[in-house]
Amino acid sequence: MIHTKIFGVFAVALWLWITMVDARFIGGRGVEKYVTFGQNYVVKWGQGHISTLHSGKEVDLYMDQSSGAGFESKNIYGSGLFQMRIKVPGGNSGGVVTAFYLTSLGSNHDEIDFEFLGNNDGKPITLQTNIFANGEGNREERFLLWFNPIKHYHTYGILWNPYQIVYVLVTVLTIKDGMNDRFYVDNIPIRVYKNQNGVNYPSKPMQVEASLWNGDAWATDGGRTKINYAYSPFIAHFQDFSGLSGCYIDGRRDNVATCGSSNYWWNGGKYQRLSGYEQKIYEHIRKKYMNYDYCTDRSKYQSPPRECY
Repeated sequence: MIHTKIFGVFAVALWLWITMVDARFIGGRGVEKYVTFGQNYVVKWGQGHISTLHSGKEVDLYMDQSSGAGFESKNIYGSGLFQMRIKVPGGNSGGVVTAFYLTSLGSNHDEIDFEFLGNNDGKPITLQTNIFANGEGNREERFLLWFNPIKHYHTYGILWNPYQIVYVLVTVLTIKDGMNDRFYVDNIPIRVYKNQNGVNYPSKPMQVEASLWNGDAWATDGGRTKINYAYSPFIAHFQDFSGLSGCYIDGRRDNVATCGSSNYWWNGGKYQRLSGYEQKIYEHIRKKYMNYDYCTDRSKYQSPPRECY
């Protein structure tokens, strides 16, 4: 019995290690070879605050009092699954925001965000998600994660298709089941935004971006905690630049509707809704780890927006 338990723990640890070393498994597409930063991305701003390491397999963004930095995909997309392995700044990082997101160009923009909100004195990092459609945002949901995003890389993904937006994490999750622990090493859905009931839904062509920037007007304690630059430079780490499985929009095809075809695997039936297994994990995450939901914030909305029903 003891040997069985030890083997089970070892198996989970091994599975987690494999996932963390190369976490390109979402959708069962197999493991792709490493792609360097320069093949899929370019520096957007803060050129003096970005370093490319390990022959382009890792990029570090630096932030000090003079600047942060950001990069963007070379291509523009109309649907797909977009992933990045991220390790956020540690230490006293209150007010510092590390972001991974999709965003359109121009006015009345669409945007789908992962934002990691820094903190001080060993307090946990908050993961905030937000969605903009036609320039309208204020759809924040926040989570206190069950792992430490400072210590290790984790894979964060955004599935965007004509049916739904799903935020996913590739990590290990433990759920108590009576006297036993159940381990899940999988694509963990933490947020779903469905394109139904006439909701305002992101539909413009978008690029994939990542950045490290000053958000101390709002990010930590509602803006009361400001960045202490005595602890700078703050450093965010990024890997896995192959995680762009998307419908590329070029100059001859600028209509996102063309990217809704079922010929793209991420638009297929299994990606149009959560499975029963995924729904169970999703509900558990939201019940245990979500600490803010705009749908229930009556100071912001007297009645919930349409997508909340």
